Amino acid sequence: GPGQQIGYPAVVLCETLSLRESPNSYSRAIQTLFYGETPIVVGADRPVGPMEENGFVYFPLDDSEDSPSCWINADYIIINPSWYVTERSKPVYAWNDTEAPKVALLDSGARFPILREEGDWYVISLRGAVGWIQKD
Repeated sequence: GPGQQIGYPAVVLCETLSLRESPNSYSRAIQTLFYGETPIVVGADRPVGPMEENGFVYFPLDDSEDSPSCWINADYIIINPSWYVTERSKPVYAWNDTEAPKVALLDSGARFPILREEGDWYVISLRGAVGWIQKD
Protein backbone atom coordinates (compact mmCIF):
# COMPACT_ATOMS: atom_id res chain seq x y z
CA GLY A 1 0.00 0.00 0.00
CA PRO A 2 1.03 3.68 -0.04
CA GLY A 3 4.02 4.39 2.16
CA GLN A 4 4.92 0.71 2.38
CA GLN A 5 8.57 -0.23 1.85
CA ILE A 6 8.91 -2.17 -1.42
CA GLY A 7 12.60 -2.86 -1.34
CA TYR A 8 15.98 -2.35 0.23
CA PRO A 9 18.11 0.72 -0.50
CA ALA A 10 21.48 -0.14 -1.98
CA VAL A 11 24.54 1.80 -3.08
CA VAL A 12 26.74 1.15 -6.14
CA LEU A 13 30.37 0.62 -5.07
CA CYS A 14 32.11 0.48 -8.47
CA GLU A 15 32.55 3.08 -11.22
CA THR A 16 29.95 1.50 -13.54
CA LEU A 17 27.54 -1.39 -13.03
CA SER A 18 25.43 -3.00 -15.73
CA LEU A 19 21.81 -3.85 -15.07
CA ARG A 20 21.19 -7.24 -16.69
CA GLU A 21 18.13 -8.76 -18.35
CA SER A 22 18.50 -11.98 -16.35
CA PRO A 23 20.54 -13.02 -13.29
CA ASN A 24 23.88 -13.78 -14.97
CA SER A 25 26.85 -11.88 -16.37
CA TYR A 26 26.21 -13.10 -19.92
CA SER A 27 22.74 -11.66 -20.31
CA ARG A 28 22.06 -8.44 -22.19
CA ALA A 29 22.89 -5.19 -20.37
CA ILE A 30 19.78 -2.98 -20.15
CA GLN A 31 21.17 0.11 -18.42
CA THR A 32 24.22 1.31 -16.49
CA LEU A 33 24.40 2.62 -12.94
CA PHE A 34 27.33 4.68 -11.66
CA TYR A 35 29.27 4.89 -8.40
CA GLY A 36 27.17 6.24 -5.55
CA GLU A 37 23.78 5.74 -7.21
CA THR A 38 21.17 4.30 -4.88
CA PRO A 39 18.91 1.69 -6.51
CA ILE A 40 16.15 -0.03 -4.53
CA VAL A 41 16.41 -3.82 -4.75
CA VAL A 42 13.12 -5.67 -4.41
CA GLY A 43 12.08 -8.09 -1.73
CA ALA A 44 11.55 -6.17 1.50
CA ASP A 45 8.45 -8.26 2.16
CA ARG A 46 10.54 -11.45 2.11
CA PRO A 47 11.76 -12.64 5.52
CA VAL A 48 15.18 -13.57 4.10
CA GLY A 49 15.96 -10.26 2.38
CA PRO A 50 16.18 -9.14 -1.24
CA MET A 51 15.18 -11.44 -4.08
CA GLU A 52 18.49 -13.02 -5.12
CA GLU A 53 19.53 -15.56 -7.73
CA ASN A 54 23.05 -16.60 -8.80
CA GLY A 55 24.53 -13.71 -6.80
CA PHE A 56 22.30 -11.13 -8.53
CA VAL A 57 19.52 -9.10 -6.89
CA TYR A 58 16.26 -8.08 -8.55
CA PHE A 59 15.68 -4.44 -9.50
CA PRO A 60 12.69 -2.87 -11.32
CA LEU A 61 13.62 0.12 -13.50
CA ASP A 62 10.72 2.25 -12.20
CA ASP A 63 7.66 2.10 -9.95
CA SER A 64 5.08 1.17 -12.60
CA GLU A 65 3.52 -2.31 -12.71
CA ASP A 66 4.75 -2.92 -16.26
CA SER A 67 8.28 -1.70 -15.52
CA PRO A 68 11.04 -3.70 -17.16
CA SER A 69 12.93 -5.59 -14.50
CA CYS A 70 16.58 -6.34 -14.33
CA TRP A 71 19.25 -7.85 -12.14
CA ILE A 72 22.28 -6.33 -10.39
CA ASN A 73 25.41 -8.26 -9.42
CA ALA A 74 25.34 -8.15 -5.61
CA ASP A 75 29.16 -8.16 -5.41
CA TYR A 76 29.21 -4.52 -6.53
CA ILE A 77 26.59 -3.02 -4.23
CA ILE A 78 25.98 -2.78 -0.51
CA ILE A 79 22.39 -3.32 0.57
CA ASN A 80 20.85 -1.19 3.32
CA PRO A 81 24.12 0.56 4.19
CA SER A 82 24.98 2.68 7.19
CA TRP A 83 26.48 6.05 6.27
CA TYR A 84 29.44 8.01 7.57
CA VAL A 85 28.90 11.78 7.35
CA THR A 86 31.79 14.06 8.25
CA GLU A 87 31.21 16.96 10.63
CA ARG A 88 34.60 18.47 9.77
CA SER A 89 37.55 17.68 7.48
CA LYS A 90 38.61 14.11 8.12
CA PRO A 91 41.62 12.10 6.87
CA VAL A 92 41.15 8.67 5.30
CA TYR A 93 43.97 6.17 5.80
CA ALA A 94 45.17 3.17 3.76
CA TRP A 95 44.66 0.94 6.82
CA ASN A 96 43.61 1.25 10.46
CA ASP A 97 46.59 3.21 11.77
CA THR A 98 47.08 7.00 11.97
CA GLU A 99 50.67 6.40 10.81
CA ALA A 100 49.40 4.73 7.60
CA PRO A 101 49.49 6.72 4.36
CA LYS A 102 46.59 9.14 3.95
CA VAL A 103 44.58 8.30 0.84
CA ALA A 104 42.10 11.18 1.04
CA LEU A 105 40.96 14.15 3.05
CA LEU A 106 37.17 14.40 3.27
CA ASP A 107 35.42 17.76 3.38
CA SER A 108 32.85 18.57 6.03
CA GLY A 109 29.47 17.12 5.07
CA ALA A 110 30.92 14.31 2.90
CA ARG A 111 28.81 11.13 2.95
CA PHE A 112 30.15 7.62 2.34
CA PRO A 113 28.71 4.12 2.87
CA ILE A 114 30.25 2.19 5.76
CA LEU A 115 31.38 -1.27 4.66
CA ARG A 116 32.19 -2.47 8.18
CA GLU A 117 33.40 -1.42 11.63
CA GLU A 118 36.62 -2.68 13.21
CA GLY A 119 37.32 -1.48 16.73
CA ASP A 120 37.83 2.29 16.65
CA TRP A 121 37.66 2.43 12.85
CA TYR A 122 35.14 2.50 10.00
CA VAL A 123 35.97 1.01 6.62
CA ILE A 124 34.26 3.14 3.96
CA SER A 125 33.74 2.87 0.22
CA LEU A 126 35.84 5.51 -1.48
CA ARG A 127 35.01 5.61 -5.21
CA GLY A 128 35.55 1.91 -5.79
CA ALA A 129 38.35 1.53 -3.24
CA VAL A 130 38.29 1.34 0.54
CA GLY A 131 39.62 3.67 3.18
CA TRP A 132 39.82 3.71 6.95
CA ILE A 133 38.38 6.50 9.10
CA GLN A 134 39.06 6.74 12.81
CA LYS A 135 35.86 7.03 14.85
CA ASP A 136 35.40 10.29 16.75
